[in-house]
Amino acid sequence: MIEEFNNNYEAALRAYRLRFSRGVAYTSIVLVMLGVGLDYSLYPEERFNFAMARALVSGLVLGAVGLLDTEWGQRNVQRLTCGWLMLPQLMIGWMIQQTEGANSIYYAGLNLAVFASGIALQFSVRQCLVLGGLTYLVYFVACYTHPAGAEWRGAFAVNSLLLGFTAVASAMCAFYNEQARFMMLQLKGELADKNSQLKQINRDLADIKGQMLQQEKMAAVGTLAAGLLHEVNNPVNFCMMAIDVARGEPAAKASPALMECLTDAREGMRRVQYIVSDLKTFAYRKQGSAHESARFMFARALESAIRLVAHETKDVKIERDIACDTLVHGDEAGIIGVLINLLGNAALAMRKGGSANPHIHVGAVAQGARLKVTVRDNGPGIRPEHLTRVFDPFFTTREVGQGLGLGLSISYGVIQRHGGTLSADSALGLWTQFSFDLPRVTAA
Repeated sequence: MIEEFNNNYEAALRAYRLRFSRGVAYTSIVLVMLGVGLDYSLYPEERFNFAMARALVSGLVLGAVGLLDTEWGQRNVQRLTCGWLMLPQLMIGWMIQQTEGANSIYYAGLNLAVFASGIALQFSVRQCLVLGGLTYLVYFVACYTHPAGAEWRGAFAVNSLLLGFTAVASAMCAFYNEQARFMMLQLKGELADKNSQLKQINRDLADIKGQMLQQEKMAAVGTLAAGLLHEVNNPVNFCMMAIDVARGEPAAKASPALMECLTDAREGMRRVQYIVSDLKTFAYRKQGSAHESARFMFARALESAIRLVAHETKDVKIERDIACDTLVHGDEAGIIGVLINLLGNAALAMRKGGSANPHIHVGAVAQGARLKVTVRDNGPGIRPEHLTRVFDPFFTTREVGQGLGLGLSISYGVIQRHGGTLSADSALGLWTQFSFDLPRVTAA
């Protein structure tokens, strides 16, 4: 993360310096050419030579601007900027040497470039000090090579000190500008991260809202279904009684075909009774801590879950390995929901993975005061990078619209409320196993 931020900062700073270098170069060309008016007013006898020097420097600076558009120039923008910035300084030094030396008014032009390096061109502190030192070196040579020479007093001393002050002030501006740019880019990056997080939160909230609306619909349907189950149960019982009476009739006993039909009808009504019973068990969930004192047979809950998920597991062989007493404490409806989720997920994974001879093995074994339950399939397995996230809310490998990724997260919470832990293990391409434990009802 830090390396990525530093790379982004360097790229932004390079683009910033390139843009300002180009802009200040054009400004420098304009200022250099406008100096022709100064030449004409102060040193008319030198105006032609100075005009030629100004034209030459402007052309060289313009050439440097052209280099800024090349790949080499963009990689070396600071060196190139420092190079073209010294061209007007050399020109001004030559003009000082050609006119009044330390007393020349052209000295003021040297300060402009030094100030520009720290304020407009965004040089670093070291670069500002180097440019200030080179500028002073140009001024020193210009003054000492002047016919009148220079002594450390008067105009030369004052101008030297002022150039030093300018270089220091420019370096300080560069330092604080650098800090401000860094903080600005950092805040910009943090704002982008916050916006990204906010968008993700909004998407999650939209998903949660949809899930809550769906739950409200399911609650309404559950309330309606609870009444319907009672109403369905009565005619089913009447039908069972009628079938039993019909089976006792002599005509039915005398006709094997009729007896077979009545037996099939009775078996069908028996299956309807099972479904009604399973749905009633699943619909009437206990509230609060009431499940802690409730008892149920895990084997019975497993059979209910298998019947309720039969439409998803019709091509899957389900094996049971339950050899111990499965009387446990807890919320039977909640555990049925967990089993439905695990069995349905396993069936879907094996169907999508094209598993040959798909089967699910459900085992339960007593471990002290807990009942250890395992649900294992021979599906395609779970990728290692996904295995640690399967219980995260909204994490799903299903296609969009086929699930919100809340099933395992909710199941994890159900098992936690029973004092246990739901865990996952897998071998990619071979199998997947989910394990959890429940509190057993012991003799004590």
